[in-house]
Amino acid sequence: MPRLLERLTRVRHDEVGALTWALIYGFCIFLAYYILRPVRDEISSADRGNLQILWTAVFLVMLVAVPAYSWVVARWPRGTFVPWVNRFFILNLVGFYVALVSLPLAARPWIDRVFYVWASVFALFVVTVFWGFMADLFTSEQGKRLFGPIAVGGSLGAIIGSAMTAGLISALPAFTLLILACIPLEIAAQAARQLHRNSDRAGSALQREDAPVAGGVWSGIKVVFSSPYLVRIAAFIFLMTFASTVLYFQQAHLIYDAISDRTVRTVLFAKMDLAVNVITLAGQGFIVAHVIRRLGMGWSLAIVPLVAAVGFVALGLVPTLALLVVVHVLYRSLRYAIAKPTREVLFTVVDREEKYKSKAFIDAAVYRGGDLINGWIYAGLGALGLTVGAIALVAAPVAVVWALVGLDLGRRQDSLATENGRTE
Repeated sequence: MPRLLERLTRVRHDEVGALTWALIYGFCIFLAYYILRPVRDEISSADRGNLQILWTAVFLVMLVAVPAYSWVVARWPRGTFVPWVNRFFILNLVGFYVALVSLPLAARPWIDRVFYVWASVFALFVVTVFWGFMADLFTSEQGKRLFGPIAVGGSLGAIIGSAMTAGLISALPAFTLLILACIPLEIAAQAARQLHRNSDRAGSALQREDAPVAGGVWSGIKVVFSSPYLVRIAAFIFLMTFASTVLYFQQAHLIYDAISDRTVRTVLFAKMDLAVNVITLAGQGFIVAHVIRRLGMGWSLAIVPLVAAVGFVALGLVPTLALLVVVHVLYRSLRYAIAKPTREVLFTVVDREEKYKSKAFIDAAVYRGGDLINGWIYAGLGALGLTVGAIALVAAPVAVVWALVGLDLGRRQDSLATENGRTE
């Protein structure tokens, strides 16, 4: 693997070990998530009339979870709290499994709703912790070269997780997928611990940090509103959630109307995830580093919003399930392949409190707050009588504004990276 990584990426010889463990960590996190994701998405189609309520619940849970996470990172070093975040979610999965196999069938709808809320929180937190850890380990220059390849590990895990769910859901005993997802989460915890140990070694290419993150429970949140740079990142995330919410709601409605069988819907979601991650894999491994180098951070951030704008115009003119699947797969593929690694580079130029606490607030509370607000906006547009196509046309100019924010944010990141380089 070390030789293969040196040939396929721009990694230096002294970075190969760290990149390998980062790939393992990302692979396991996304393997666990994509084993569970089709189950969550099927719940959203089956209970589509309550999506806005479920997203409200997710946001309220986030308002509690973010300060609790800030409290944890202020008291324990990253080598302790990062692995234990994964183990906390393992305990949760075991609890869901016990509830599903022991409680009566009449309780299933409520367990489904609680699981949907939990899975939405889980999806953001484990990924936020992972990328915050990466931004703490690697410099801005390293991130521009290595975050794309690191994301490849996540895409491989997502591909295998999607394929496993599509292939095994009919063959495994009920709810076994929840227990299956616990295994990669524990391996990810071990990989995180190994990365932290590697950073303590002499001559390591990683940034060493043994102390807990400074500040109090609310300090990381306050910083967001006083930093023009972080405010722009939050705006970028919020506008992204608008585009994603529109596509997600349209997906839930069109797929439910076209397919009545729950197992068939779950398989379709898994196959869509598989297609997304196969395309994403190529983009992360061979494209994103070159895109950032040649186009710069700004245009790298603007690519996905511009594609979303074109996709919304197309859906406005031809609002069919087939076109939605194409647009959704393309949008998510580019978002994960280019926008996600590029967006994570933004946090390599801020301090540790902002990498963990402020990032958690933006990635979790702002993200899910955006889901909540935009979910109700979508419901309001539907209540006004707008069709799927009309709502897509409304979303197109918002995506253009999103692209403009990305261009400005990229310029600011380049400026901060230059300043940090001068002061080091």
